[in-house]
This record gives sequence, structure tokens and C-alpha cells, in this order.
Amino acid sequence: MKYSMNLLLWGTQIDESLFPTLELIREIGFEGVEVPIFNTNPDAWHQWRKKLDELGLHRECDTFCGPAENLISSDPAIRAYALENLKRVVDCGAVLGATKLMGPYHSALGVFTGQPATTDEWKWGVEGIYQLADYAQQQGILLGLEYLNRFELFLTSCGDELARFVDDVNHPNCKIMFDTFHANIEEKNIGDCIRSMGDRIAFIQLSENDRSTPGKGNVDWKGTFQAIKDINYDGWLSIEAFSPKLPAANIWRKMFDSEEQLMRDGLAFIKKSVLA
Repeated sequence: MKYSMNLLLWGTQIDESLFPTLELIREIGFEGVEVPIFNTNPDAWHQWRKKLDELGLHRECDTFCGPAENLISSDPAIRAYALENLKRVVDCGAVLGATKLMGPYHSALGVFTGQPATTDEWKWGVEGIYQLADYAQQQGILLGLEYLNRFELFLTSCGDELARFVDDVNHPNCKIMFDTFHANIEEKNIGDCIRSMGDRIAFIQLSENDRSTPGKGNVDWKGTFQAIKDINYDGWLSIEAFSPKLPAANIWRKMFDSEEQLMRDGLAFIKKSVLA
């Protein structure tokens, strides 16, 4: 296993002010980071690549989309813009040196119609992601799609739906990124969900039920780590935790002492669980 830290813990201002944080992440013992990409100017990422190379930190990238970049909008102009925007994110990921682009970008965060996804919305999502997978493959970047819980997303809000979506995309460059936070809300059994997804899973985010330190909440960690072993997953395990610095997460209270404490305790817990 390899261990990564998601930089969204420090909010969405992803710039060179985080370079000392990268040094701390490396010192604590993480081997990689997840870098959120919202600045789609490729020139912004050259210094990031240089710093990550200097520290020997592996990097992957994440993004999510809002109403203006919605691949399942009924407006074809918005769908076209969404695809072009995601292609620019891929371009930035390539500059960064990432090998995966992950997140729930098959549709827009927090946009609801009050109804389940229609046949057209599903089709538009599948078509858009297929085109993006083709483009990303040329850049050496794998897509890792994520489902979110029902309060944040409606196209895919459980493992079965996301697995069906990825199967419908049917592109070798489109896989799944699994997140325990959303599974803890939506699945009857997290372990069974992981086993059903099997080798579709390309990356795993470990996130506590309250988005704080992994191991300090009520996620079924024993069942989660057993399922990870059952599918012979030996890739990246990444801590995803949030604080009030990320407004989109709707977290109004701090639930850990410091980012450093969260990382040290979380990594120790994960390593112990992997060996159990």
C-alpha cells in the first residue's frame, strides 16, 4: 500500500503558500498528495511539479464541477463547455505529472432537479465521460469517477449506480475512485460495496463519517480494510478530511486539534489497520 493526503483539508486556495505544508506531509510519512485543480491555467502548475519532484511526492489530481460545467445539463452549450473545461483540467494534471483525475465530475455538485436522473441525463453523462476518457488517455491520465451521497449529487449516489455508469461508459481509461464517507451514508455494507466494485477501483479515499481523523468516528473500518484485502487492492490509500476552510463541505465546527495531528493520527491508524 501507498499513502496519500488530500489537500482539500486546507481549502480550495491551492497555490504556492501550501509548499511548506507539502514538506510537512512528506516529513510525516506520506508518499503522495491529491491536488485539487480549479485553476485551469496549465502555467500555474509548473512550480507545483517542480516542488513535488523535489520532495519525491507522488501526485494525483481531483476536481468537481458546478452548474456552469455540468455534463448532464439539458443545455448543449453547457455540456460542451463542461467537457472543454474538464479537458483543461486534464491538461493541468499532465503538467503536474499526475496519472489520475478523480472526483464526481460526471455531473454538477449540488445541482438537483427533484427527480431521479432521466435517460437523457444518464446518456449525456456517459457520452461526455467517454469523450473525456479518450482525451485523458492521450495525456496518460486515468479517470477515477466518484459517487457522492444523495444530499450532494443525484446522477450516481451509491456504488451500484456508479458501477453501472462506469460499465456503460465502457472505456478502459475510466475507473472508480471509492470514498468511505459517502459509502458510510449510502451503503448497507461498505465491505460488500467494495467487493462488488472489485477491480474497477483505481484509488481509495479513507474519510471518517464526520470528515475528521480516520479512526475517530463510526465508519466500519474493520469491514472496509477486510474488503480492500479481499479484492487484492494494493494501490493508494488517501486521507480525505475537511474543515471549515472548505465551504462546499458545509462543516461549521473544527473536529480535530490541528491538521498535523489529524495527519499523524490518521496515518498511524491506517498503517495499523492495513497490517491487522
